[in-house]
Amino acid sequence: MACFGKCKKNAITIKDGLAAYNAVIDEAKCVSCGACERVCPNNQKVELHEPISWQEGWAAEDIRMNSSSGGAASAMMKHFVEEGGYVAACLFKNGEFVFDITNKIEDIVNFVGSKYVKSNPIGIYTKVAEKLKVDSKVLFVGLPCQVAALKNFTAMLPAEKKQILYTIDLICHGTPSPQILNLALREKGIDIKSLTSIRFRNKTNFGLSSHDKIQEYKTITPSGVQDMYTYAFLTSLDYTENCYFCRYATLSRTSDVTIGDSWGSDLPSYEQRKGVSLLICQNNKGINLVQNSGMQLKDVDVERAIEANHQLRHPSIAPEGRKIFFANMNKGFNKAISKCAPKVYYKQKLKETLVKLKIVRGGGKPDRV
Repeated sequence: MACFGKCKKNAITIKDGLAAYNAVIDEAKCVSCGACERVCPNNQKVELHEPISWQEGWAAEDIRMNSSSGGAASAMMKHFVEEGGYVAACLFKNGEFVFDITNKIEDIVNFVGSKYVKSNPIGIYTKVAEKLKVDSKVLFVGLPCQVAALKNFTAMLPAEKKQILYTIDLICHGTPSPQILNLALREKGIDIKSLTSIRFRNKTNFGLSSHDKIQEYKTITPSGVQDMYTYAFLTSLDYTENCYFCRYATLSRTSDVTIGDSWGSDLPSYEQRKGVSLLICQNNKGINLVQNSGMQLKDVDVERAIEANHQLRHPSIAPEGRKIFFANMNKGFNKAISKCAPKVYYKQKLKETLVKLKIVRGGGKPDRV
């Protein structure tokens, strides 16, 4: 969405078609300046660099405990702010996944957690550029395409300004439209705007959970039952179509540091249950950021790490049921799932009913996907 922020004629709108996100240009307003094409990470690909350092590790226990994985992003953000910098990242606010920028330690907690939905970076590229112009160093944390968009957005700044921009990209599976999440929650009787926070996973346990303005933290589906939104995400069923052709799902990266889960780690199982982050550095800026963040760092088996994170080799592959899923979305989210994955849907539906009737106990892990 860098194009939206760059256009001075307000000629661009973003159209969310569930299966695809598109920037639509109003030809009557467009003056053919080319600014939108110059910042688009798809039309104007940024330079990619091969990693020079691979490690795995975790943050201090208080940070690690509240993180989806090993707390790597939180540790680096905290250190960066303590050193006088600003951090720009995604947070959940008023029912939407938006970006903000801060230099306050107490705000960093708002950025914590995996977010299995397409975020909205509109406005953040301009805010980051404004900080760089006044010599404030900034750490930007986002998806690879968003890091690329930011680099294009700030490409015309002097070299010394770009040198104080630090970037972390996330190993990304792909992202679905936020409208799909809203629909899935509505069918559970939940208005996303009533929630104060939402979580998509807790360590190796995948599933939606939330806080609302009245009740305490609660899971959205009974323990041991797999919610269908998570199923759709983990099986690559519901991403927007561009994600399946992502040019940034590769071993060479656009950021200073790439982070993700250290799946396939040979560390003891008790450490893995607490969360272990994979940290890949493309340059010395990244190495310094990682080493100065106070994390416990270990060597990692590079080949195993790549094998366990296919997005370091290629984009997610659209499953056969994707067309069926979107063809039935007008009938509702659960109806769409039941049409493209009936065995999974009805098994989990039965399980949920039995748990609610207390015929069987909840608990345990949902089926692996």
